[in-house]
Amino acid sequence: MKIVVLGAAAGGGFPQWNSNAEGCRRARSGDPAAASRTQAGLAVSHDGERWFLLNASPDLRQQIERTPVLHPQAQGPIRSSPIAGVVLTGGDVDVIAGLLTLRERQPFTLHATGRIHAVLDANPIFEVLARDVVLRQIQALDAPFALDEALTATLFAVPGKAPLYLEEGGAAPPIVVDGTTVGAEVSDGRYRLVFIPGCAAMTPALAERLAGADLVFFDGTLWRDDEMIQAGLGPKTGRRMGHMSLDGPDGVIEAFRDLDVGRKVVIHINNSNPVLLAESPQRAQAQAAGWAIAHDGLEITL
Repeated sequence: MKIVVLGAAAGGGFPQWNSNAEGCRRARSGDPAAASRTQAGLAVSHDGERWFLLNASPDLRQQIERTPVLHPQAQGPIRSSPIAGVVLTGGDVDVIAGLLTLRERQPFTLHATGRIHAVLDANPIFEVLARDVVLRQIQALDAPFALDEALTATLFAVPGKAPLYLEEGGAAPPIVVDGTTVGAEVSDGRYRLVFIPGCAAMTPALAERLAGADLVFFDGTLWRDDEMIQAGLGPKTGRRMGHMSLDGPDGVIEAFRDLDVGRKVVIHINNSNPVLLAESPQRAQAQAAGWAIAHDGLEITL
């Protein structure tokens, strides 16, 4: 199984367009220790010819252009693409907005839960994905489905909340495990990849599912829960946004400490998170705990 990280950052990317924070200034200046990152997504393939996207970020066109395996093949039709399908793990803007890039009547299959398909169905802008060429496939939770003859995928619920633009009223929405936020597991029958770019808490059921995975990409939005508040970037904690933090007794690093998984990679990293900076003690701490920090263009073969 071949995996390419198309983007590693959280919503807004790194640098974020309207941020003048030190990390974003360093990324904008080309500092190699603060490498720029686009918004999170993966491409997965068994044979290197047919590829499946895990999420479609607003940066998708840029990501495709700099990823040669996703380009039309030189000997192929005038219009073609090796992208055979897209799997969605939620309805947030940084998960679905890139679908609009794929609107040029190019056939592919769009896999998501019924709840997420309902979000797309309710917004007429997504009708640019012509239904006579783009198959919208509803996938039940915990039910494996075929991507192609070699790869199967499974969507499963993880703790999360409604997308920000769907929140109602002023109260914080509850953290739920109902399919609003899901993880994706991809298997070729030998190796197992798990992709969870958003997760509000570790539960016994989630820990059981992760056990034995060969490769896990996991939510690393913030380093600490009050990070954005302390940096003066906003009033919300990580928990309020539906994300675990890497550090702390309830954080990702601690939650994975005794889990039997292979490679562990932090993804969906907010521009405020110091692990984006190569020399930071936070990155050193994460790496010492066995975590790699995802970057755009990272390639892994299982």
